Amino acid sequence: MRWLFVPVLLTAVLAGCGDRTSQGAEQGAGNAAAPAASPDEVASPDEAAPAATPAPRAGAIDRSHAGQPAPTLGFVDPAGRAVTLADYRGKPVLLNLWATWCGPCVKELPTLDALAAREAGRLTVIPLSQDMDPAKVAPFFAAKHFRALRAFTDPKLAWVPGVAANLPTSILFDSQGREVLRTVGDLDWSGPVAAKAIAEAR
Repeated sequence: MRWLFVPVLLTAVLAGCGDRTSQGAEQGAGNAAAPAASPDEVASPDEAAPAATPAPRAGAIDRSHAGQPAPTLGFVDPAGRAVTLADYRGKPVLLNLWATWCGPCVKELPTLDALAAREAGRLTVIPLSQDMDPAKVAPFFAAKHFRALRAFTDPKLAWVPGVAANLPTSILFDSQGREVLRTVGDLDWSGPVAAKAIAEAR
């Protein structure tokens, strides 16, 4: 009998990253006809395989956590300093949980970059990588030539699944650190739906 070992860490998280196809052979015959993954979506051996759960509707807005204080979990800023969301109070914050191997996440990043550039001074955009190897994030950003986004990392992988169950997930906080809303699945952050959502944060 042939045994197949699939990593289970973060399996629930990957359910939301619906077009990750680089591990099709490990996901069974149901994915046999899936297209080959692009270089941005190729998973490293340390990434977990996604569960066979339907992805949430892209851009779905969830207000069920509205009013809750921002998590106190730490992460690492682009300068390598340990920070929390409390360090960014004083203006609204959009936290984006993403990973280099997540196709919808990568698709969404350029629109987040456009938003960060347009709203600089009024809104802080924090793209927080959920990659198991934080060292891959800075080169990935450099290759994308983003204008405004900077690479934040979560070496302890504390944010997923602790705060969100799917990637990408974006959480909007007001200037006092209270959650306004979150979106599950990729969203065009340069479009009217996003503009209306961002306007809710004061």
